[in-house]
Amino acid sequence: MQDPTPNPFASFPPATPSAPLRVVVADDNPVVRAGLTALLSGRADIAVVAEAADGRAAWEAAHQHRPDVVLLDVRMPGVDGISALPYLVQIAPVLMLTYSRESGIVQEALRRGAGGYLVHGEFTADQLVDAVRDIKEGRPHFTPTAAGALLAQLRQGRPGSPLPEGLGGATAHGNGSPTPGATTISAENLSQVQPDMGQSSSGWTGGRPPAVDRSRFQLSAREAEIMDLIASGMTNQQIAATCFISEKTVKNHINRIFAKLHSTSRSEAAAKWLGTAPDPSPRGLR
Repeated sequence: MQDPTPNPFASFPPATPSAPLRVVVADDNPVVRAGLTALLSGRADIAVVAEAADGRAAWEAAHQHRPDVVLLDVRMPGVDGISALPYLVQIAPVLMLTYSRESGIVQEALRRGAGGYLVHGEFTADQLVDAVRDIKEGRPHFTPTAAGALLAQLRQGRPGSPLPEGLGGATAHGNGSPTPGATTISAENLSQVQPDMGQSSSGWTGGRPPAVDRSRFQLSAREAEIMDLIASGMTNQQIAATCFISEKTVKNHINRIFAKLHSTSRSEAAAKWLGTAPDPSPRGLR
């Protein structure tokens, strides 16, 4: 006998899985790009739709793919991340993901619209994934160095000076549409942005800093690749997956790297590799 009681949920369609969060990764280091792409693409709800090696390529990728989040490095050849940032935030929320930890650069990135700022070596893989998800929803993330710079800016209580002509003043809506009255962006006028644009109140002048002399560490090509991934915050398991080697091999490489860098921890090795370790005092050399 048929049950006369109607099913109140019969007319509801089955739930469909939500679309993955779409990400553009912009970094001039191909090893870091590959590592980030592998890390993020391993999550079911995240898809890396494009990679870029400089600011202009990042804008072109974002313009084409309309991602949910852009991960952006600071120091890149051609158009650097700080110069491209005001253009990118008109398309999608931007999370700075960089080795640059200078207070002035952090403050400039936030002033130009970055939704968060992560310094390599100061976050875990899970923290990065959480940050990417949260930036899409407007929840900012900062690693300790960036948080300290933000706190210093708040304590100063001084508003920033106006941006150079044609930059800033535009924020992104949830649908990626620019704010009314915002600068109209095209590949042509972005190509005219130079990394040596006028100095701002933060002291950022664009361009690349003097390169760290890493030859003195005498790392092999594979060791240098692994050291880049260590500095980006990857675990041994993630490095092994990225480099297609075993975790035991990774550990052997790290032991040799630490010996060559005269380091006893990942953070100490990363600081020396990135050139952010303090110079030893004469007293410390005795």
